Amino acid sequence: MISAGDFRNGVTFEMDGNVYQIIEFQHVKPGKGAAFVRTKIRNVIAGSVVEKTFNPTEKFPTAYVERKDMEYSYSDGGLYYFMDPESYELVPINESELGDNFKFVKENMVCKVLSYKGKVFGVEPPTFVELQVSQTEPGVKGDTATNATKPATLETGAEIRVPLFINEGEMIRIDTRTGEYMERA
Repeated sequence: MISAGDFRNGVTFEMDGNVYQIIEFQHVKPGKGAAFVRTKIRNVIAGSVVEKTFNPTEKFPTAYVERKDMEYSYSDGGLYYFMDPESYELVPINESELGDNFKFVKENMVCKVLSYKGKVFGVEPPTFVELQVSQTEPGVKGDTATNATKPATLETGAEIRVPLFINEGEMIRIDTRTGEYMERA
């Protein structure tokens, strides 16, 4: 059990038959009245985000979310197959469970598969990935302003903005949390 007064970012708990994860929390002690905890919580199964206030003495059962490293093998239609490195078993995961940042994952990359009581609800790609630029316009020398960028298509098909000096065929590092160019690899 966890009390609302012990909430921290990333903590998962059960409430009303659903599993929630704390995104943000704030302990508020107004001049008048009792203290309370203002939170922004995400339903880990459905993905919806809700703002809710709790009494610091409220207690909730802790939810244990399993994070397992699995290797992305291939996709077939709307299913994406991940291999368990211990049992070599292929686990199919529906496209709706993947999230937007999965567009930076290529075959044979190791991702964290998130599950609760055996039900997969999400896939976390590696924080930083190195991908090849498959298509971009050539940068023109002298055609710059501060922090000028251009669109580029990566080998996975994802499109991002890169600096003008990046050319086709170059390997670049991307932060999958923000989807932004970091540096040349």
